[in-house]
Amino acid sequence: MAALDALRRAGPGSRRTTVGEYEIDDDPTRVDREVVWRYLSTEAYWGRWRDRRMVEAQLDEAFLLLGAYHRGSGEMVGFARGTGDGLSFGYLADVFVLDSARGAGLGKALVAAVVEQDPRIRWVLFTADAHGLYRRYGFTDPDATAMVRPSSVPAPGVSPGAGVRGAVSGP
Repeated sequence: MAALDALRRAGPGSRRTTVGEYEIDDDPTRVDREVVWRYLSTEAYWGRWRDRRMVEAQLDEAFLLLGAYHRGSGEMVGFARGTGDGLSFGYLADVFVLDSARGAGLGKALVAAVVEQDPRIRWVLFTADAHGLYRRYGFTDPDATAMVRPSSVPAPGVSPGAGVRGAVSGP
């Protein structure tokens, strides 16, 4: 994928690729935190339990923040966050695309830009509804080396039997 190669060649904070009328950019200063907060607090089944302070702390501590932006208006329409050590372990979180921009391949482009940036990183995520998307990028069911300690407080909107707090990527 040529767009992904261009992202890899550039340094952190300067990786950009075009996806139709949109672009994916890893400049953390460009992320519209209000858009992220609004989506996570109202739309994301996995994120509504967090308050604004928690979301801000997660954004500040992430080693990778990706935004999807409309090229004409600059409006942020999608997002993904990478957290972990950034060297050998990564947790893919809070992947979303606003309804107004769905169907343009942005979800795929965001996931690819995150997980294909460094082959040494072992990525994990939790999802209740997007298994097909993530399988395209090498995610599989946990193997014998993986264990998960679920939260003792289920996230709003996720039934207690559904497993760990999930997401199109969260928390």
